[in-house]
Amino acid sequence: MSMLTDHEIIALEKKANDIRQSIISMLVTAGSGHTAGPLGMADVFTTLYFHSLRHDPHKPAWSERDRLVLSNGHICPVLYATMAHSGYFPIEELQTLRKFGSRLQGHPHRAFLPYLETSSGPLGSGLSQAVGMAIADRIDGVQSSSSQIARFIYCLMGDGELDEGQNWEAVMLGAKEKLGHLIAIVDRNNIQIDGFTEDVMPISPLADKWSAFGWHVQEIDGNNILEIANAIEKAKTILDKPSVIIARTIPGRGVAEFEGKPEWHGKPPNKAEAEMALRELRTLGGKIQSEHE
Repeated sequence: MSMLTDHEIIALEKKANDIRQSIISMLVTAGSGHTAGPLGMADVFTTLYFHSLRHDPHKPAWSERDRLVLSNGHICPVLYATMAHSGYFPIEELQTLRKFGSRLQGHPHRAFLPYLETSSGPLGSGLSQAVGMAIADRIDGVQSSSSQIARFIYCLMGDGELDEGQNWEAVMLGAKEKLGHLIAIVDRNNIQIDGFTEDVMPISPLADKWSAFGWHVQEIDGNNILEIANAIEKAKTILDKPSVIIARTIPGRGVAEFEGKPEWHGKPPNKAEAEMALRELRTLGGKIQSEHE
């Protein structure tokens, strides 16, 4: 299990808060983009990049790195912000989000930025790509046996994109091939662009469905750093089947005005809303005094 200390957990929570502030700054400057999903997934991305992933920002093409596939590419502001805070590129570059000529487009483009394993945009295709990477590792001898895991393939997905049937073909293939080095993380935030997931296309009982298809399933609080880290460590010990972590997150997490509201799925804050959001994040909801004031 994770060996995170209380001090390390607090440090990761502060980092996630910094990343949320970067997300707001990026979006208001761009004047377009998605707000709810990136804020909700900041804790998951922070835990991955600052604790769980094997990667090196100074060697993004390191052959032994873990692979991370972002299937729901529209939440890329949290990916870009986390990568910048990790040292892949200057934090100032985040202000170029969605601008002409920028490396930071509205959906990730692997040819533009180091350590992007795939380009993404069409929802529902990321898990198929991740399954393919995992099978390729086995064919190439990277994964020599079920007891010797050289690296892990992570696939981050939204719950709304599970409406796409292609996902379930990939789920079946992953189980058939017993891909123990494949870990899917589903952002279970209950919203998509047209409203609540259970109104658009009910997907519950989600854990039972993944389990019935032959995956190892964990359900966690996706805004709890310790639960996220422990779930990933547990998934790494399951070697005879792929794992899925269903991370229950609050869309818009950290900004009360945005939390849980489907209308924030696909729009950015305006200047006044961004100032309000940054003030709330910088003061932890009014609990501390911001160094900016």
